[in-house]
Formats: sequence, structure tokens, C-alpha cells
Amino acid sequence: MNCIEFHEVTKSFGTKKALDGLSFDIECQESVALIGPNGAGKSTTLKILAGLIKPDSGDVNVGGFDPDSIEAKRIMGYLPEDASPYLTLSVKENLEYIGALRKAEDLEQKVEFLLNLMELNEYKNSRVSTLSRGNRQKLSIALAIIHDPKIMLLDEPLNYLDIPTQEKIIKYFNSMNATFLVSTHIMSIAERFTRRAIIINNGKQIWTGQIDELKEMSREENLTIEGVISKIMGGL
Repeated sequence: MNCIEFHEVTKSFGTKKALDGLSFDIECQESVALIGPNGAGKSTTLKILAGLIKPDSGDVNVGGFDPDSIEAKRIMGYLPEDASPYLTLSVKENLEYIGALRKAEDLEQKVEFLLNLMELNEYKNSRVSTLSRGNRQKLSIALAIIHDPKIMLLDEPLNYLDIPTQEKIIKYFNSMNATFLVSTHIMSIAERFTRRAIIINNGKQIWTGQIDELKEMSREENLTIEGVISKIMGGL
């Protein structure tokens, strides 16, 4: 069963074609990396799946629902690349507000759990505007998972985080009973918590397969995985 279906999708911004007939399916509980250079269409793809923008053409569904439907938003967690929680609210107020909006169960306990998980307890009453970029990213991740979503859309999720925090969050993601689509151009991130890759460029899919296949190609061709991807995209 597919939890994400994205078929023949096009999207233009003025004269710029961001997506050009992009198609892929993601099975439920599958973890997939969306890889490509800047401007490839990765963020546009996630925004369409999150229901923030509409495609010009094509068919998209998330968990069997239209992306901008209430039903889709109830089962979806979305982390944009430059997430910005409410700056004038405190950390705890952000969690309580988004948790209530998403109808998170046992909200009080969930807020406490996430404050501990993200090591934000000492900042819980601080305005978000006073936080470091790393702590804002921790809060943004907490806001994306507060309602225990079944489908996760993550755009460069480990930006600004130190290595111990990255490991803790990856471990938590791996414990979730969820489907993941992770947009990144950093292969070390893709390798750590996805199993399959979709490589796109100029709004089109140019390769898909298991991460292990990319590793095998790198060994056979005596290249780094990044080198293999660059070759797939025509850079070598």
C-alpha cells in the first residue's frame, strides 16, 4: 500500500518550471531520501505534499487524501527547511498551541516528553526569538511530531544541530511507526535513516533505487556516493 502518490506533477513559478512531470510512489512505513542539487524541485515537492501550494497538473495524495484536506493534515508532520516557530511565544506555548491545533492526545504529557527529548526544558519559558538557531530547529522538529504523525515530510531536518542531537533525533525517527520522505543534498543524512533514494534534477526523476545500490556503485567505480550521484546527474 502506498502512503504517498505523486503522479505526473508539474509546477511553474512564472517562466521557471520547478517540476516537470515528476512521478513517484512511497509505500507505507518506507523511508525515502529525495536527493538533488539546489533548484532541483525538492522543496517544491514537499510543499505540494504538505498542501501549502497546488500543482499546475498531476495527481497527488497523502495517506489516501488530498494534501490540503483536514484528514491529510491530521496524519502528516511537515518540517520546512527554514522552519520558524512563533517567535513571540515561548517554547512551551508553541508546543501547547500546535499540539492543541493538531489535536495531540495527552497533550500535557507530550509537551513534557518533547521538552526532555529535545533538551529544551531550561528554555521552556523563553521566547523563541531569544533561542539559538539550533534550539529553534529542535523546537521545529518537536512541533512536527507532537501529534504522532504517520507520514513525515522533512526538508533538511538536521540543519543547525550538533552531532549528539542529530543521533538522538535519528534514533527517535527510526522508532516511529511512520512513512518518511526526507529532502536533503547531504548523503550522510540520507544513509542514516532512509533505505531508498529518489534522485531528481530540473524537476524530473532521473534515478531511484536502494541506498545500498548507490554504495555498491561507489565501490565498483571507486567513487564516493556523492561522486556516483554527480555522475548519475551528468556531472562526471
